[in-house]
Amino acid sequence: MATHFAGIEEMKATVGEHLGYSDWHEVTQEQVNRFADATGDHQWIHVDPERAARESPFGGPIAHGYLTLSLAPVLLREVYGVSGVSVGVNYGCNRVRFPAPVPVGSRLRLGARLQSVEEIPGGAQVVLVLSFEVEGQAKPSCVAETVYRFYL
Repeated sequence: MATHFAGIEEMKATVGEHLGYSDWHEVTQEQVNRFADATGDHQWIHVDPERAARESPFGGPIAHGYLTLSLAPVLLREVYGVSGVSVGVNYGCNRVRFPAPVPVGSRLRLGARLQSVEEIPGGAQVVLVLSFEVEGQAKPSCVAETVYRFYL
């Protein structure tokens, strides 16, 4: 874990700072297929490697954008943690963009910047800017402004 906060007050002192990066994680065809099964999104660009190699502008299958975004919870655990709270919940996203594809077989990591910490009844609302990076690509694959709530 790159950054650990001993409570919300400690988070407030680091607003604007980059919290660190997760490890690199390979995105597999099996993972893409399981996501397609879970969501019903079986578009060939994701689940048909032969056709994607022949016909897609990306030269092969790519991960769903929402699969990439859905990796945030597991990857964020490698970036930061908070103690002194009873629970943290995902409250939503203010903005999400998918500027570049995630080719199946590539390695992905997550970087996070703490944008804001605002008190709410019983805790705090935290906004993080997440940047998912594909190893060797210049542009991020996903940039998301995410909102979490931590309750004391």
